[in-house]
Amino acid sequence: MWRLRATGGEQQASLSFRLRAGHIKTVGRAPRADFIVDAPLVSRLHCRLSVAEDGTVHVEDLGSTNGTWINGEQITTAILRDGHLLRVGRVEFVLERQATGDGRPATGGNESR
Repeated sequence: MWRLRATGGEQQASLSFRLRAGHIKTVGRAPRADFIVDAPLVSRLHCRLSVAEDGTVHVEDLGSTNGTWINGEQITTAILRDGHLLRVGRVEFVLERQATGDGRPATGGNESR
């Protein structure tokens, strides 16, 4: 399992989303986005995150106005890796691998926010 955690100021500090293998999630301002980021320069449906069964995290920009960025580089599609920084609008997230109770990386299961 992965966690996408905002690295910004106090208001953004509470933004944290879990990503599980086999799931596809959208990020944006719209209520229909799976992960709602109500911040300046974030498009209604900004980008899509998908996690393959092997745990690889794929990111795809959904035609956002201000682009999707990984480690300061604008992307159309890319693989997001542990410790990488994902920026949508003015919000920056870090991708972190979450371990199970026994210390092994988690895979599969139910999605939660």
